[in-house]
Amino acid sequence: MRAFVFPGQGAQVIGMGRELAEAYPAARDVFAEVDEALGEKLSDLVWNGDIETLTLTQNAQPALMATSMAAFRALEAEGFGIKDADFVAGHSLGEYSALCAAGALGLSDTARLLRLRGAAMQEAVPVGQGAMAAILGLDFATVEQIARDAAEGEVCQAANDNDPAQVVISGHKAAVERSAVLAKERGAKRALMLPVSAPFHSALMQPAAAAMAEALAAVEIAAPAVPLVANVRAEPVADPGVIRRLLVEQVTGSVRWRESVAFMAGAGVTEFWEIGAGKALSGMIKRISKDAVTRNIGSPADIAALKA
Repeated sequence: MRAFVFPGQGAQVIGMGRELAEAYPAARDVFAEVDEALGEKLSDLVWNGDIETLTLTQNAQPALMATSMAAFRALEAEGFGIKDADFVAGHSLGEYSALCAAGALGLSDTARLLRLRGAAMQEAVPVGQGAMAAILGLDFATVEQIARDAAEGEVCQAANDNDPAQVVISGHKAAVERSAVLAKERGAKRALMLPVSAPFHSALMQPAAAAMAEALAAVEIAAPAVPLVANVRAEPVADPGVIRRLLVEQVTGSVRWRESVAFMAGAGVTEFWEIGAGKALSGMIKRISKDAVTRNIGSPADIAALKA
């Protein structure tokens, strides 16, 4: 069995997807449609811009989705497609890429939703008030307790359960800084403040969740061709109404990636194709499921290797 998985924020690099667009008309069409949907040349920023501007949340989210979908359309041009997957899943914004690949969301709608999602998440908390930190070497339950102990009346919660030894905390800046110190005291190998512009996947994102609820209510969502293993449930969903609700919950809820991968492995998935920019998910997957086979698909060379 096989799962197609799609990366989230942090994987962005200048030039991503350009080789795909040069080699495959279907990939080039993805960037053209996203440009048209947003009313701007996002592709020019992705290929020729500066990393600081690309990393802005409202740019990174649709750009990473476009790169994933360009890779997916290139796969389709070579005879591979959603028929070759038993599940799809994505890390945070990658969930939108997964739904687009599975036919649940249209490409233009997905681009507009992610532009709105990125802007709403950025605007939910004034710059400097929120923060995130990666805690390495402690399990999720331990980090959850550290976040509670460090909160002291502020928001501080375990936001991303990435793999058995990496959990991300999100919330008010002072509380997250306290949690990083506490984590070190309680045996963490490292506690790293992350270079992000907002406290994603925390209760502070509630204004963004409200904005997404309104936006998603106006968008058509179809049943995906294969089940989506949802971030906030770590189990498969296919009902469009449930997917709509979970995409709203995802803004403030934890990304349960470790459990999602463990579910898929337990269901019989032995092969994970990471479609889009970077290789971060493959590393996490190998730490979650030691026997898993991972394959990265982000360039024409990757697709040539797959065909071979």
